Amino acid sequence: MIIQTGMRTDIPAFYPVWFANRIREGFVYVRNPYDPVSVTKYRLSPEVVDLLDFCTKNPGPMLPYLDLLEPYGQYWFVTITPYGREIEPNVPDKEIVIEDFKRLSSIVGVDSVGWRYDPIFITENYSVKRHISDFEQMAAKLSGYTKTCVISFIDLYQKVRRNFPEVRRVEQKDRIRIGKALIETARKYGMTIKTCAEGEELAPYGADCSGCMTIETYEKALHGHLNAPRKKPLRSECACCLGSDIGQYDTCGHFCRYCYANTDIEAVRRNQKLHDPSSPFLIGKLEPEDQVHEAKQQSWLDHQLRLEL
Repeated sequence: MIIQTGMRTDIPAFYPVWFANRIREGFVYVRNPYDPVSVTKYRLSPEVVDLLDFCTKNPGPMLPYLDLLEPYGQYWFVTITPYGREIEPNVPDKEIVIEDFKRLSSIVGVDSVGWRYDPIFITENYSVKRHISDFEQMAAKLSGYTKTCVISFIDLYQKVRRNFPEVRRVEQKDRIRIGKALIETARKYGMTIKTCAEGEELAPYGADCSGCMTIETYEKALHGHLNAPRKKPLRSECACCLGSDIGQYDTCGHFCRYCYANTDIEAVRRNQKLHDPSSPFLIGKLEPEDQVHEAKQQSWLDHQLRLEL
């Protein structure tokens, strides 16, 4: 099976000690975000966990613990954008993240690291021209360290509209202009552009629109075949296999203005005060009213020898 860590928060950036403790103890408790007394216990044994999937804007704090992750398959999506502190207040300097990306790739392998350049939005400061220019500068530095770059245009969720009221939807003409330029640049530097929940709009220009967090992506990282169950996606335009997420909403300290996972800054700060690195929960502890059930887990890895034709 696949354990997902990054759809609700950024564990490598803010909770690496906690995650290392969970790996050492071999299990984690996760609250259902829509029914908080319902708690799922996941085993974190490599016997049943084929791959750990990370989404982060700052992999650096987790690098000292990579030896603990060696028994597992891994895939890392690292987001690097051109935005400054006025948009991403607590994301480290881009040059630092790029260097950590390169270190990470050298350790886990080029097939296990993908670059995310998203979400893309346009403002007076972040014009179409700037996106095209800044993307090329980053692609040149990341060339040889990944084969994949995932892009998407901003989705105006209710939380995003509230926390970033001046942001606007990217019009089709600008999506095409940016997409075509990024596809050509990525190809120049040995990368394929994959789109995230953007339909087939950029497929005619050379984008891979089959999804980003797909079984095929994970199989390339594992260099093996997964007999994974096909689950219905959360959204019709999403083809990804999101796995079992062990994160929690309202816990990410980057405070990006476009974030869909945080309600507001105060909610995050309240939760951060409840974080205990030794707890099996990311936030809080086991309460008397909690109903714990063990997840049904099994390895999906196909160990049968296959001939590649």
